[in-house]
Amino acid sequence: MPIEPPGDLDVVDYIAQTRDSYAQLGYDAYRWARNDDPPAMQPPVDLASARVALVASGGIYRVGQVAFHHADDTSHRRVPMSSDVADLRVSHFAYDTTDAKADPNVVFPVEALRALEADGTIGSLAPDGLTFMGGIYSQRRVREELIPAIEAELREMEVDLVLLVPV
Repeated sequence: MPIEPPGDLDVVDYIAQTRDSYAQLGYDAYRWARNDDPPAMQPPVDLASARVALVASGGIYRVGQVAFHHADDTSHRRVPMSSDVADLRVSHFAYDTTDAKADPNVVFPVEALRALEADGTIGSLAPDGLTFMGGIYSQRRVREELIPAIEAELREMEVDLVLLVPV
């Protein structure tokens, strides 16, 4: 039996919303990605000694970097984790960016992660967070371009675990 959310919670059915949005635009039904291979699992990590990376799909970039564009942009940005939050910007077409523009921590929780590092909950932060603009329609391009590029960056940073923040 499914667990029902509290009655006063404003629940968004993103799957239905996506189907409706595609239908209104006259597109074919959205084809959800399906991966039948199990994920490559790693042994458990001790958080207090772990090097943690942030990967976020909210379209965050830093002042001086090029903004994301809205046509299947599979590029990504390295955003220094030492960045002043006031220097962070957002460019994304697939969600209401009002809150992210007011406080980028909503989709790029850099201040919370710095606090976890400061209090010893995590060992250290990778020097940069990796960001991209979610809502990429080409699953092939995500699989062949974006994911390998992000994976290479994460390997270069020698991280123990990755916090994924989708929008």
